[in-house]
Amino acid sequence: MNAIDDLNRDQILGMLTDFARNWLAHDGLWFQAVEKHYGLAKAIELDTEAWEQFTVIEAKRIMARHGIKEDSGLEGLKRALSFRLYAVINKQEIRNETSDSFEFYMVDCRVQSARQRKNMALFPCKSVGVVEYSKFAETIDPRIKTECICCPPDDGAGVDFYCGWRFSI
Repeated sequence: MNAIDDLNRDQILGMLTDFARNWLAHDGLWFQAVEKHYGLAKAIELDTEAWEQFTVIEAKRIMARHGIKEDSGLEGLKRALSFRLYAVINKQEIRNETSDSFEFYMVDCRVQSARQRKNMALFPCKSVGVVEYSKFAETIDPRIKTECICCPPDDGAGVDFYCGWRFSI
């Protein structure tokens, strides 16, 4: 018997939110443990290495689950971005769409907004984000190019959004 079969839609959606929060909590705790033992630079290096692999796995699973074809261009990428695990708990927006590009903004990032509430500096995630978003987009369609608009530790990050990315083809 599978207990999930007995749940209603609201319970399943609540579990999805819990799963996303739990995943993010584990990611943060893993990072903090590495940082404590080896320092921030090494933690970022290892986090980048993990994200380089994870983001490809996530993209491929999203593509398979939601019927997003390989080489599906910017439309495929926009759709895939909406199904990422943290899309459940973060607020993201697509802006400035043209026929060959769009901008993706993380308007509310659970990690960064928590740090701001605690009067902590924003986590400098840009180097990890460059790998994460580039590899995710390339998995959807290798023609897609990724450019960072702004991401911590850049000046301006955390004012109107936490990070912004331009995808073009």
